[in-house]
Amino acid sequence: MSSECLSTVRCFGGEQHRFQHASTALNCDMIYAVYLPPQAAEGPVPVVYYLSGLTCTDENFVTKAGAQQHAAELGVAIVAPDTSPRGEGVADDPEGSYDMGLGAGFYLNATEAPWSAHYNMYDYVVMELPRAVAEACPQVDTSRAAIMGHSMGGHGALTIGLKNTARYSSFSAFSPIVAPTQCPWGHKAFTHYLGADQSTWADYDACLLLGQATDQRPILIDQGTADNFLEEQLKTHLIEEASRAANYPIEVRMQEGYDHSYYFIASFVGDHLRFHASHLMS
Repeated sequence: MSSECLSTVRCFGGEQHRFQHASTALNCDMIYAVYLPPQAAEGPVPVVYYLSGLTCTDENFVTKAGAQQHAAELGVAIVAPDTSPRGEGVADDPEGSYDMGLGAGFYLNATEAPWSAHYNMYDYVVMELPRAVAEACPQVDTSRAAIMGHSMGGHGALTIGLKNTARYSSFSAFSPIVAPTQCPWGHKAFTHYLGADQSTWADYDACLLLGQATDQRPILIDQGTADNFLEEQLKTHLIEEASRAANYPIEVRMQEGYDHSYYFIASFVGDHLRFHASHLMS
């Protein structure tokens, strides 16, 4: 479980770290990033986990979102893991497409070969990553946690949050895949990772999980109206319908003119971190 620190840089009075460790859940070495705000020098700080989208690594959010300034002001740590297992022997899409295999773990536990040998991102994020962070950075109070993500990572944040309400005080997402059982990205990934029996897919669909939730947590979703994936892949209206049907209140903000990029995330990441901080500090 011991993590090796690959790099540390000063940032907004705090420190941005990059760690590598041997993951038992994923059966490979994994890299994750941790931002420690300046308040961590005085005592334990709560944590927000950030899950990235398709093709990303641990670095995209850390270098593009501008989140550290907000985290430093609020006194929260940010943990950003990679999006899939990596390394020699880890299965990848034989066609080399971006939406399957490396960089496309979908934050689930695969049950089908060859994916099941490594693609257990759900177990990694929920159980193994917090233990690694607590050991590498004892300043992080992993018992006070929230979770957020973008696109595939938004799907991950919502589904992981809804299935683990005792672990996370709040969940949020940018441009999430809210109903992977009803979109091409989800159909492709789930068929490979989970098999053809679609009854097994429901365990990783935020719209379906909303209806099963017995313990509600605050949820914030931001979606750009100019997102070119909105109509075919993201289908934000489905989670609004599911929210009403389940009597589970969520806040969905349609942001006029914004696309799917990190420009969108950077524009509203401060809102999301303030949202989580308000629940972590209460």
